[in-house]
Amino acid sequence: MTGELVRYLTHDAVLGILVFQAAILLVVLSNAVVLLRPRRGPPSGPRPDRAAGPLPLVSLLVPARNEAANVGACVRSLLTQRYPRLEVLVLDDRSDDDTPAILARERARDARLVVLEGREPPPGWTGKNWACHQLALAARGDVLLFADADTDFFDPGAVHAIVRTLHASRADLLSGLPRQVLGTLGEKLLVPMLYWAFLAFTPLALGLVWRRPAFARAVGQLMAFRRDAYDEVGGHAAVRGSVVDDLDLARRVASARLACRVMDATSLVRCRMYRSGREAAAGFGKNLFAAFGYAILPYAFVWGWLTYAHLEPVTLLALHVALPAGVGADPTLLVASVTLALVTWVVIYARLRLPIWPALIYPLTFFGFLAVALRSFVDGVRRRATWKGRVVARPPTRWI
Repeated sequence: MTGELVRYLTHDAVLGILVFQAAILLVVLSNAVVLLRPRRGPPSGPRPDRAAGPLPLVSLLVPARNEAANVGACVRSLLTQRYPRLEVLVLDDRSDDDTPAILARERARDARLVVLEGREPPPGWTGKNWACHQLALAARGDVLLFADADTDFFDPGAVHAIVRTLHASRADLLSGLPRQVLGTLGEKLLVPMLYWAFLAFTPLALGLVWRRPAFARAVGQLMAFRRDAYDEVGGHAAVRGSVVDDLDLARRVASARLACRVMDATSLVRCRMYRSGREAAAGFGKNLFAAFGYAILPYAFVWGWLTYAHLEPVTLLALHVALPAGVGADPTLLVASVTLALVTWVVIYARLRLPIWPALIYPLTFFGFLAVALRSFVDGVRRRATWKGRVVARPPTRWI
């Protein structure tokens, strides 16, 4: 019995992990192809919309709560956009730092900036969803472009490229992956895992031919909606209590049989999500368990399997090298499995202009994110998360 178990763990299980890693690599490579590239062109060039008429009015909508470190640069980048039909609305979500003063200063410099004063969220709403809902009500645009206050539209043609890509792809929701600005060591280890999870486990190609919620994804840092599609799916009011509003909005778009596409925006927009590893852990901890609908068994299975699949081949290979008699595992299978995992991580990081070195030490990088996943689970079960000074309301956990 013991011999059979050892053979299974050192051969059959490794073979299964090898097949899994190969499948993930295929998904990543297909996503690298399917991921939209920005369609560039000057505003005076071909129209981005399919129908006759002028360029669509774009409402650039930014919710801001305690964003003193970011909101000034964000607003200035939006006001330098060369798109000719643009309104910029920023909502101060009852900040208690210098955000209101910074917005007032930017408003005095450029009267095109519209600053809204947010109201306290009603019961059942998360703060960001309520802020985005207020922005959408005030917006006049044919295209609603939501951006986080920590984004920087460093390319003056970014909005035009986003609108051209939205219409050329016939999308109803176009989400962009900004270039991540990483300062501290903790940020470099944790933040890129967002893109690793996104590209490794989202078969975007299936979403093109099969519009189902399971294949719909979006990143809330940058989301462009056709106004009629946003209204059809109920907007942020339909996901008012969600912590992962971007994911739930994408699912609603797919449920309505509308088109949801994802674009590589790393050449247009950059974003520094967090200012430290501790802040990154808190931010991701708020969202990870929520992305599974607070379902305990699926969450435990996925993270258990990912831990096993990423660490078992590395551990066996290290033991094989360290022990004179080895561990009875086939080194060829072990090396192949580790190599496939390494290639997957490097392709993702290189494709989205992330530092490569954390991918080269992916077992340690994975360990860091696993700690965040455990924290997210504990906080979710205890229902005690907070974000930017507000308690994050969470529904009860469930087994499935």
